Amino acid sequence: MTKRERVHAALHRQPVDRPPVAFWQHVPHLDHTARGLADAMLAWQRRWDLDLVKIMSSGVYCVEDWGCKVAYQGSPNGAKVCTQHAVKQTADWARLKPLDPGRGALGRELEALRLILSGRSDDVPVLHTVFAPLTIARKLAGEQLDRDLRDHPDAVLGALDVITETVIRYVAEVGKAGADGIFYASQTASRDVMAEGDHSRFGMPNSWRVLESLGGSPMWTMLHVHGRQIYFDRSATLPVAAMNWHDRLTAPTLGDGLRRFKGAVVGGLNESETLRTGSPAAAAADVADAISQTAGTGVIIAPGCVLPLDVHEENLEAVVSAAKSPR
Repeated sequence: MTKRERVHAALHRQPVDRPPVAFWQHVPHLDHTARGLADAMLAWQRRWDLDLVKIMSSGVYCVEDWGCKVAYQGSPNGAKVCTQHAVKQTADWARLKPLDPGRGALGRELEALRLILSGRSDDVPVLHTVFAPLTIARKLAGEQLDRDLRDHPDAVLGALDVITETVIRYVAEVGKAGADGIFYASQTASRDVMAEGDHSRFGMPNSWRVLESLGGSPMWTMLHVHGRQIYFDRSATLPVAAMNWHDRLTAPTLGDGLRRFKGAVVGGLNESETLRTGSPAAAAADVADAISQTAGTGVIIAPGCVLPLDVHEENLEAVVSAAKSPR
């Protein structure tokens, strides 16, 4: 099977010659230019020959054009942070205006996407990272969001309309550029971040709007639900083809997730422990266990989130070897 055929079959729970395998890592010293990000993603794919490319844009590219100042401050996973939030007080929500998806940081990421698509050497699917509107609001405001959800919810709801409109426009441009799909990242669907009622009110309706805007598009969506104590079942109702979460760190297990979600499950690798500090044998065991839990159908072998920068390459080699070995 080709990579595209293998991933398509996994998404539809059809037989595969072997489960697809993929993993991804930030490049904080290179992702501030389109060419730097594109070259890094293409080099990563040449090195590992994975079944899909998940573009590792900076996790805060989505708020730069609204005025957030961002920087890499040494996070072990390579993530950049907002060093100065665009929303510092309640009145700032009303100042947010829809963005032009072809300009600024958004335009830079679209250019990186185009460079990656033109630079790939085979039919490997390419997913562009897009953040959920409520996640973007949290990046824009930090802890101010929690206060305003409690005390000034209407102000946040108005801003979420603006953010959602921008994301919908941006996703449309991602499709026009030729992406095979989007990696739709939610970092608020967790009890550790906010109450389920707040996530249901402020997060889910706008995610539905974004994902329903893809109706008729050839792109498919992988939903990433970040964190522990996640709202898995509610998130699983969204119209997405695949779900990715920290299955080695929080419930449900990969096999249980496959029973509770209609699409493909993406995970099986413990990026923070096994791949970072474990042995190649332990990494291969993660692969074998993920295949055992799912019978190798409807699964993409992957980490629960981004790889740490100091992950052991021999462990990644073991993952690729185990995933691609004949069965």
